[in-house]
Amino acid sequence: MSLFSQLFITLDVLLQQHRPLWQFQPMQADWPAELDPALSALLQSFSLEDCARIDASPALQQQYFSAWFPQLFAALPQLPMEVAEPQKALPFWLSTDINGRKWQQITRLAACVGQSGQPVLEWCAGKGHLGKVMSYLYQADVTSLEWQQSLCDSGQLRAGQLGLTQQFVCVDVLKQPVAAYLQPQQQLLALHACGDLHRVAAREAVVAGCQALALVPCCYHLQQATLYQPLSGLGQQSLLQLSKPDLRLAVQQSCTGGERVARLSQTEMLWRQLWWVWRRQQGFAYQPLRSVSKHWFSGDLTDFLAFAGAEHQLAPPDLGLLPGLLEQAEQALLQQRQLELVQHLFRRPLELWLVADLALYLQAQGYQVQLSELCAASLTPRNLLLQAVKNT
Repeated sequence: MSLFSQLFITLDVLLQQHRPLWQFQPMQADWPAELDPALSALLQSFSLEDCARIDASPALQQQYFSAWFPQLFAALPQLPMEVAEPQKALPFWLSTDINGRKWQQITRLAACVGQSGQPVLEWCAGKGHLGKVMSYLYQADVTSLEWQQSLCDSGQLRAGQLGLTQQFVCVDVLKQPVAAYLQPQQQLLALHACGDLHRVAAREAVVAGCQALALVPCCYHLQQATLYQPLSGLGQQSLLQLSKPDLRLAVQQSCTGGERVARLSQTEMLWRQLWWVWRRQQGFAYQPLRSVSKHWFSGDLTDFLAFAGAEHQLAPPDLGLLPGLLEQAEQALLQQRQLELVQHLFRRPLELWLVADLALYLQAQGYQVQLSELCAASLTPRNLLLQAVKNT
């Protein structure tokens, strides 16, 4: 049995065993009956500040919860951390208009996977920043696939100005044929390709017989199907049925954006809870509000409630009701955050289950597969790097 098979089976058993503790929506839920009374009492002793601190720290999670979930913590593999650096210094003009976190991820990935002269297919390229680094470092012929014409035009213009061998192709990889752009000798690279995008990348690379591929998956819930469709044989035998909200759990962790972003996020959670309290009092079932820009939560509560009312065709509460609703929302938010402390223990196991399913699929198609961490989680929590090389 391969290491990925063992990992998948172990995680599959644990996820099924503890389904009531993670496969629910904390904003709508009451205390699960399956929760140990002592654990429930511990959770209810935490303040909002405690919850934020523990949720952001794997060490604190283990400190507080390993007594209740020893098998869960023991199942998490110690993955190797990639330490490769680019073989030569990169000029400043390659990093123009790229934020620091993204640039570090690009250069780290390029250093991990590069081979001199090997053609590269950059999947979901955007402006092709990764492809430009690969072309510069390894003199690689790069084909960059991107569905937005404006990004292709911008990326192609910049590649020409820099004298790089990079060709952009405007194509929607989920809706249009891509076989013409894949070659057996290529290395396919996908940095933070979301959901269906990284799964389609793996399938297309297999069909084309690409020599190698490197995927850093992201946003597993962004898929067309209602339920997750496993790729591997073991995945297809699993009894787990994962909806889009279930899959979203795997990515409910982010790097800190500073005090202002944290404050706005807290306000957003509180105001959304207030709206849910109001809907419930009016006799309506839960219905999520769409994601909106953070600027909404630096403004006035009444503006947000007017937006929410327009979204759900429901009159917002009168101003006189807001103090009472805010008090109820604060209590509801505290319970939500307390419940999330346990639910979020299953974020990484679920993500590893999904990546192991992908790894097993590639192994079955004749690839040698390695899994590592591209970088520290402080740089990006979506740091799993799956590398596959075709057996010769």
